[in-house]
Amino acid sequence: MKVDGIPYRTIWLKPGDARVVQIIDQTRLPHAFEVVDLHTVQDICSAIRDMTVRGAGLIGACAAYGMYLATLEAPESGFTDFMARAGAALKATRPTAANLAWAVDRMAQAINSGTAPDQQRTIAREAAQAIADEDAEYCRRIGVHGLPLIAALSRRKLGQTVNILTHCNAGWLAFVDGGSATAPIYAAHDADIPVHVWVDETRPRNQGASLTAWELGQHGVPHTLIADNAGGHLMQHGLVDMVITGADRVTRNGDVANKIGTYLKALAARDNEIPFYVALPSSTLDFSLHDGIANIPIEERDADEVRFMTGLTAAGTVECVRICPATTPARNWGFDVTPARLVTQLICERGLCAATEDAILSLFPEHR
Repeated sequence: MKVDGIPYRTIWLKPGDARVVQIIDQTRLPHAFEVVDLHTVQDICSAIRDMTVRGAGLIGACAAYGMYLATLEAPESGFTDFMARAGAALKATRPTAANLAWAVDRMAQAINSGTAPDQQRTIAREAAQAIADEDAEYCRRIGVHGLPLIAALSRRKLGQTVNILTHCNAGWLAFVDGGSATAPIYAAHDADIPVHVWVDETRPRNQGASLTAWELGQHGVPHTLIADNAGGHLMQHGLVDMVITGADRVTRNGDVANKIGTYLKALAARDNEIPFYVALPSSTLDFSLHDGIANIPIEERDADEVRFMTGLTAAGTVECVRICPATTPARNWGFDVTPARLVTQLICERGLCAATEDAILSLFPEHR
């Protein structure tokens, strides 16, 4: 995607120095656009944990590059043990998104196919790049498969604007490029289908307000920011034609873990007979789990994310302010699980399917 007309991915190797990984610092958006250099696997762990990078696909790609940086740090003697510790450290950063462990395991398997550290470093670099390229390509395909859904709604509305509700950020900032939930939206916009996006602010970290709104604006997609609790009202009054969200982990039976608040949007969509779609690459599928509510680990983050908010002041400075009494305790669950029965369809790189085990396995028969 483009920033001020210049093409960017969210993660890449520094031109002229392949020992450095570069990322967009998402904690600085939308008020500043900054690129950060990462030199070590610990830098990668910190970037994931602190949400300098975030989003299922990008977390996976970042972890892959982290494994590559670990090969550069690993001593000749004790290489295997160092890599095992690096993989464990990366997996421990954030528990909910399936892409992270998937990427670490895929990298470890590739690296272990080498017989000497120099060869393993080359393999690691190529494998990390392959994961990043694959993530971008899968998002492109999600756009291809999701576009007909928006086009059909546009025809039904006789060419009037299709209103789409999103939650959190499942755009190109959450992946290497293109995004999952936004990929069909970008595809429709680029095909001159009139679309408008209702952007949930997505408390407490406001990824909708700070990230989704920013990237939609960069691409020229019409959008309006709304409070998280406004979605149901809009649906009741016929102002939402479809909901598209991303996912951080989807079980083999179609239960969806996504940013906290997604479940409530799915309930409102069902009550108002509005289609609720979930867009994801296959790296987000967890075929080992059958019950998302019981088995998906839900990350609980620092309570201060609820108690404090950051924004741009009238004076042009970015400041953090407390929004509750100083003594007020808070809890901060990062995700919730939407049961498969509330999901109209999944949009994957291989096509569309119902949120059922049989339908998912029909697209991914290798996991039967």
